[in-house]
Amino acid sequence: MNGLSVLIVGGGIGGLTSAIALGKHDYKIDIVEKDPEWAVYGVGIIQQANVVRAVAQLGIIDDYIDAGFGFNFVEVYKPDGELAARIPVRPLVDGYPANVGIGRPALHKVLGERARAAGANVRLGVVVDDLDDDGMKVSVRFSDGTSGDYDVVIGADGIYSKTRSMVFPEAPEPEFVGQSVWRYNFEKPADLDALRAYQGAMGVGLVPLSNELMYMYVTTAEAGNPRYARDKLAESMRGKLAAAPPGIAEYVDRITDNDAVVYKPLEVHVVDGDWYKGRVILIGDAAHATTPHLGQGAGMAIEDSVVLAEELARNSSVADAFRGFQARRFERCKYVVDASLAICRAQLGEGPPVDQAQATADMMRLTAQPI
Repeated sequence: MNGLSVLIVGGGIGGLTSAIALGKHDYKIDIVEKDPEWAVYGVGIIQQANVVRAVAQLGIIDDYIDAGFGFNFVEVYKPDGELAARIPVRPLVDGYPANVGIGRPALHKVLGERARAAGANVRLGVVVDDLDDDGMKVSVRFSDGTSGDYDVVIGADGIYSKTRSMVFPEAPEPEFVGQSVWRYNFEKPADLDALRAYQGAMGVGLVPLSNELMYMYVTTAEAGNPRYARDKLAESMRGKLAAAPPGIAEYVDRITDNDAVVYKPLEVHVVDGDWYKGRVILIGDAAHATTPHLGQGAGMAIEDSVVLAEELARNSSVADAFRGFQARRFERCKYVVDASLAICRAQLGEGPPVDQAQATADMMRLTAQPI
């Protein structure tokens, strides 16, 4: 299909990569983002080999690699700090690293610039108030009093998606899994050339983000989903790491800035059945939110963007494109959600033990397959 008008709801990773992918096909693209500041939440993320491949398909790989830190190994440590496995990861793009750690602000800058360069019109501080899909077009009314008609609407507005609540009001709310994640940036030591993941009831690891920067993540059991005072976040994170393994303990006393601690309760959900209705479709966390135990949440959203653009370009109808997208994405994304949740349950003592090195290797084999 040519000449489509597309509304993307959400200016995060899924929305921006969708705009970049769709921009290759001469579509008219509008993005609405509710945050007037277009601020970025979080510290950094891991992008694995399948994501590097997807970014190459988007045509932005050099900017992307330059903004992060590439590496070709994942190290898994026992709870006592002993190295259990150093897993080589096969690159899927010749001449580029298998994995990339990248700061969220750096990634957001690259994606925002490239989305606008692809022709996307970005409107900040605007949300969708109403969608009316008559089968031929979607008439949209916005919070700023404007309106527009679109051939396709893409809900890329995250785990608490308003688009999902409009299109699938019966869909269940995201489920808190009993864990939360803490993140904090540190100066990167020169010898950190891989993701370091530590097994145990408390998942903890180090991820390189640049030649100078890395971040620590800590997953902790949080029965009842408590809230922590902002002015006590650094102290609270240090407390969670009182029994940290060697390799992690040396950083605990450096956690001092409350504002630099990023704390997030972990929730999951997968829309059961189709992720589309009529001319409206959900991607990324709006359709399939996962815990971060396998580091594939953002990656699945980026792959969604590539696949959706391909299906819209190759099919003669929106319905056929959406069906093709669903067929290519559902099982892959559901696997990531389920396998990540299994690690979470094991850490909480609510499920059978999981060998994280084996789970990581299995995930890498599956995601190396074409999307």
